[in-house]
Amino acid sequence: MNAPSAHVVFAGGGTAGHLFPGLAVAACLAGRRPEVRITLAGTGRDFEKRAVAAAGFAYLPLRSRPLPRRPGEILPFLADNLAGYRAATRLLRAQHVAAVVGLGGYASVPLARAAIRRGIPLVLLEQNAFPGRATRWLAPGASLVCTAFEGTADHLRARCPVRATGNPIRPGFARRPDAGSARGNGEKPAGRQLVILGGSAGASALNENVPPALSRIRPRLEGWRVLHQSGTAQFEVTRQRYRDLGLPAAVVPFVEDMAGLLSGSHVAVSRAGGTTLAELAAAGVPAVLVPYPHAADDHQRINAEAFASEGGCLVLDERECPGKLDQALAEVLSGLVTNPETAARMAASMRRIARPDAARHAAELIEALVSQFSRTGVSPV
Repeated sequence: MNAPSAHVVFAGGGTAGHLFPGLAVAACLAGRRPEVRITLAGTGRDFEKRAVAAAGFAYLPLRSRPLPRRPGEILPFLADNLAGYRAATRLLRAQHVAAVVGLGGYASVPLARAAIRRGIPLVLLEQNAFPGRATRWLAPGASLVCTAFEGTADHLRARCPVRATGNPIRPGFARRPDAGSARGNGEKPAGRQLVILGGSAGASALNENVPPALSRIRPRLEGWRVLHQSGTAQFEVTRQRYRDLGLPAAVVPFVEDMAGLLSGSHVAVSRAGGTTLAELAAAGVPAVLVPYPHAADDHQRINAEAFASEGGCLVLDERECPGKLDQALAEVLSGLVTNPETAARMAASMRRIARPDAARHAAELIEALVSQFSRTGVSPV
C-alpha cells in the first residue's frame, strides 16, 4: 500500500451496532497505514457525525432507505437509494478509492453496489450469526467477507474468501480478571453493578419490564448499583418508572463510554445485537439476553443462542412470556445476583468467547486487499 493517495471508504451506519465495528477497523487501519485516506459514508444522523468526528475521519452523508413496508414508501425508497447510488458513483469516479468496506444494513448498499459496478474491491463486515439482507445480497460481488461468528459463511453465496475474524470492537474494552467472581469469604458482594442495555435507541420491552422486575427482587440487590440505558425517546418515562417504584438507578439515554461502563459492570440485561455481545464478551460480563423479537430473520435470537450455548449468557424470549416478562426477568436475575459462583462461571465463558483482536485481523486483511488492488488495479473478484 505505497500510494499516498490510496483511499478507503467505509459505507454504512444507521445504528451503533453497524457504525462502531467500522470505526474500530478504520482506527486499526489508520494506525497501520497513516498515509491512507479514510472516509466514512453514512446516513447523516447526528450521532454518526459526532462519532466519526471524534475518531478523526472524514464524513460523507449519502441518501438511503430501508426496504419499504408499506406501498406509500416504495417511491421514496427508490428515489433515495437511486440518489445515494449516483452520489456514490460520483465519489468513486472522483477519488482514488482503493476499497469500500460495507458495514451492513441498508445504509451500506448504495456505495457497495457502486463499488461492485466499478470493479473496486468490496469488503463486507457482518456482525450477526445469521447474515443480514444487505450482506446476503452483496456477498456474490464482494472481494472479502469478515464475519463475527463461525458458520455464517454457510448462509452466503460468496465467491470470495469468508473469514471469521470476530466482531471488531472499539479500543478500551478490558477483560477484568475478577468479573462476576465471588469474594471468596462468604460476604455479600459489594460495589457491584447491573447494567441494562437496549441498544443505541433503547428497547421498550426492557424499559417497561426491568424496573418492576428489579422491584420484585429488591432485597437481593443490596450492594448493587443499577445503570439503565434507555434511549432518548423513553428516557424520562423510564427514569420516572424507577422513581415511582422507589428504586435507586442511574438512567441515561445513551452510553458514550461503553468500554468504561462495562469494565465496572458484573451482570447485564441486554438485547442481543452482535456488537453488544462482542463488547460484553471482551469485558467478561455475563448477561441475561432478551432478543428483539422483530429483528430481521430473527437474527438476535440466533446470536443469543450462540452465546448461550457457550455458557456465557442466559436467554429470555419475550414471545414465550407475554405479559409476564418482568416476572421471568426477576426469576433469572435473582439467581445471578445472589449466586456469584454462577456469575463467575458465566464471566469466564464470556472471556473465552471474546475475540479482542478482531479489528486488527480485519484491518490486516483489508490492507492486503488494498495493496493488491493498488499494485494491479484489478479487484480480486
